[in-house]
Amino acid sequence: MTGPWSLRALVADLTAGRTTPEAAVAEARSRIAAASFDAWVSSAYVPASTGPLGGVPLGVKDIIDLAGLPTRCGSVLRADVPPATVDASIVREWRRAGAVPIGKTVTTEFAFFAPGPTDNPAAPGHTPGGSSSGSAAAVAAGHVPLALGSQTAGSVTRPAAFCGVASLVMSRGRFPVDGVTGLSPSLDSHGMFTATVSDLALAWSALSGEPEAAASSAPRLLVWSPTGMSPAMETALGTAVSRLRAAGAVVDEFPDSALVAALTAAHPVVMAYEAARERAVELASADRLSVPLAQLLRTGAEMPRAEYEAALDVVASGASRLAEVVGGYDAVLAPAALGSAPPGLTATGDPVLSRPWQALGLPVIAVPGLRDKAGLPLGLQLVGRSWEETALLVTGRWTETALKR
Repeated sequence: MTGPWSLRALVADLTAGRTTPEAAVAEARSRIAAASFDAWVSSAYVPASTGPLGGVPLGVKDIIDLAGLPTRCGSVLRADVPPATVDASIVREWRRAGAVPIGKTVTTEFAFFAPGPTDNPAAPGHTPGGSSSGSAAAVAAGHVPLALGSQTAGSVTRPAAFCGVASLVMSRGRFPVDGVTGLSPSLDSHGMFTATVSDLALAWSALSGEPEAAASSAPRLLVWSPTGMSPAMETALGTAVSRLRAAGAVVDEFPDSALVAALTAAHPVVMAYEAARERAVELASADRLSVPLAQLLRTGAEMPRAEYEAALDVVASGASRLAEVVGGYDAVLAPAALGSAPPGLTATGDPVLSRPWQALGLPVIAVPGLRDKAGLPLGLQLVGRSWEETALLVTGRWTETALKR
């Protein structure tokens, strides 16, 4: 493992002419060939367009269409699908920004729980998380400085936390999802991985067209301390709060645990109901699916619509209540996962700490930097306001710097 690849350093080299897009792609391919983490399923090379990223190699999660390559979704049901003829809309946006898609990264089966072969570069023998496992591992291993993911429950935030890299879950609806094989239209969101939050800010600016903003003052944060954290994560969260306060941040306790509990309970109801309809073709071949995915689709198919609508009402009222709770604060700070990556590659960990925020479609940053006594990554998450990614990234960069002190 060479370590994560700095996006800022590469963009600086490309801009100054110290390297070229062709050389950057060749370097990425060399790093992939030398690795053993099984993060990739196929490769391609299309020359870069002009743009602020100017030739940065990009990994694309294999539920996202990339012209010339099949979208297999980590499933035997898609083993023989033909190559996509056009890019997904989000890939076109990244090409416009100058990124060069070089291949497809491993996903769990239809972006649910059945894992692929990917190992965790930051913790070999431990899960890289799911479902964007290949993208998180590819960035952690330094194969590429930027990779795409998607999140319906915790499929971006958790892999970032387990692999020790940064991630951004975009506000739901910020970019179209055509060309993406999703699970739940009310929950599916785009995401991305980089080595650091600083790199995320650069990538987001290139994608969104919004200029990067500098922090003008220490942030005001609400810290959510959920039940069920491992002792190491509980210690890490306490350490983080102490460091942030010492650096000047206001950190107060999140005041409404019942709100989070209600949103957490509503999320899987919405997900199951919509997944059964979104993946109706696959439900018809449930005997060829993993047990967890087949169970999800069958549960959703049998769910009364009234139960689904009641969950949507909980989400709608929760959005109003959360706006009241976080008024005057810059973000909610919380663990990104219950602990470090569990051992073994047969499961992907629990997304429970992402469910409430994903139900609301909010932007979320995973902030790396903390580790347990064994050296395994322990990620934190920052939850912002819808469509305010740039402001959240300002808070994220400040937090990343403060945690290093």
